Amino acid sequence: MGGAQAQSADTSFFVTSVGSGKGADLGGLDGADRHCQNLAEAAGIRGKMWRAYLSTQGANAVNAKDRIGQGPWQNAKGAVIAKDVADLHGANNNLNKQTALTEKGMPVKGRGDTPNEHDMLTGSQADGTAFAGAEDRTCGNWTKSGADGTVMLGHHDRTGLDESPPAKSWNASHPSRGGCSQDALKSTGGAGLFYCFAAN
Repeated sequence: MGGAQAQSADTSFFVTSVGSGKGADLGGLDGADRHCQNLAEAAGIRGKMWRAYLSTQGANAVNAKDRIGQGPWQNAKGAVIAKDVADLHGANNNLNKQTALTEKGMPVKGRGDTPNEHDMLTGSQADGTAFAGAEDRTCGNWTKSGADGTVMLGHHDRTGLDESPPAKSWNASHPSRGGCSQDALKSTGGAGLFYCFAAN
């Protein structure tokens, strides 16, 4: 399959090929969704309503798993990632370094690559729900890009420092360190990338 036709019109899941450029400041959920939409349309994937896989915290907390539609979702090469929300958050989903491709159908650098960019912004617990309590796990609901705040990250390549479940988690591996800036995200192995799902 040639590069020119790598994007399937049926693409309904991808990892953003680029972040916002402002660390975890995505302009809130609306800004993150718009980023997904713009990347998809630039890649020729039209007619879909894109949602970022992100949770928010606080009074009107939003669960990432409630934003992304019902599934099934497939990548730009046609591989099914998960058939529904339960499958996505179960042990047998098909989300890994080989399948978590960008909207252009390209792999994302992971552990062992230079630079490692496997840290995905999610702000979510392993079951796809928001964090309760006052401890920031969403960089101020996707508005912070400085030295303060923290975001929960997942590993798109399902690989970490050990064999523990968090190290292998696509959506809840570890919090960021040193704040919400682009440099802080880079320091643990990220680039401010996140998952996008077609919700329709």
